[in-house]
Amino acid sequence: MARMSFSSSCCCFFLVALLFSNYYGCLAENQIDVYELQRGDFSIKFTNYGATMLSAVLPDKYGKLADVVLGFDSVEDYKNDSTYFGNIVGRVANRITGAQFTLNGTLYKLVPNEGKNMLHGGPKGFSEVVWKVHSYNKNSHITFTYDSFDGEEGFPGDLSVSVTYMLIGTNRLAVKMFAQPLNKATPVNLALHTYWNLGGHNSGNILSHTIQLFGSQITPVDNDLLPTGKVTPVKGTPFDFLEPREIGSKFNELPDGYDINYVLEDLNPGHLKKVAVVKENISGRKLELWTNKPGLQFYTSNKLDNVKGKDGFIYKKHAGICLETQGFPDSVNQPNFPSQIVNPGETYKHVMIYRFTAS
Repeated sequence: MARMSFSSSCCCFFLVALLFSNYYGCLAENQIDVYELQRGDFSIKFTNYGATMLSAVLPDKYGKLADVVLGFDSVEDYKNDSTYFGNIVGRVANRITGAQFTLNGTLYKLVPNEGKNMLHGGPKGFSEVVWKVHSYNKNSHITFTYDSFDGEEGFPGDLSVSVTYMLIGTNRLAVKMFAQPLNKATPVNLALHTYWNLGGHNSGNILSHTIQLFGSQITPVDNDLLPTGKVTPVKGTPFDFLEPREIGSKFNELPDGYDINYVLEDLNPGHLKKVAVVKENISGRKLELWTNKPGLQFYTSNKLDNVKGKDGFIYKKHAGICLETQGFPDSVNQPNFPSQIVNPGETYKHVMIYRFTAS
């Protein structure tokens, strides 16, 4: 499998960019704004509400530009959104059974927001707060920061969080998430919840997109989408995307579409690995995703239900795909899953790189 080394020179590039960029730490408290990164025909917009990706405009194989990210026209619409369009979700992404867990002998009761369970950090997770803009340069990067307080949504300890979106090379976007517990051990599992449609956000469903996922196992779930604790192979099942095929080619074998965590192949820990390739044949646009995380949530927007999006377009079921690199769901209650606990003095690091081409 192809691999990409996250070398010291790359780390230095991030640090230099942050040190010499425009400083925005004095941004008025709770002020919400929109920011754009642009290089050539590739442009992406963000808001500090939820550190959210609002749009991504890319050329197709003929040079025609289109926005390939589902979303809304107004930032205000994101405040009433239950789809997590483009948000950073946390403190712990995905589901936590019973909205509780035990750490170092202490039971922590969280705030449930999906029945008795917690989803994506609770009713006011990181997707529902205003982040500070620490640094911003339209030609290179933007860094958002958030200080999560002890007891927020029930999680222990103060946590300092940063997310940097950075343009690198040609039509490539790097996303770098850091978190540091200040005084207590705490679980951390951040994810970027962007809905992609490479034909354009208003082009219909994604069932004809071709996808390849470099995960030979999944963590199966029950009827409430909670992990059973098992790890099972994808071979011979509708979840097998080790070879490229259309997303909808085996939908008849599924109850509603895909919403499952893939166990990513990790032959060389500490390096970035290619984990997904998606292509839309009419436009020729292709997305390659690289990460350092062990899991990938593949979600085919099964719960979208006639949501009014950009330019008044109605997003129906399966209008987009989410590729959320992450730790495994409910790891705090599944001892055989990789731990998400981060202790004071340690740093949570999550890196993603998107590479876009068209042919």
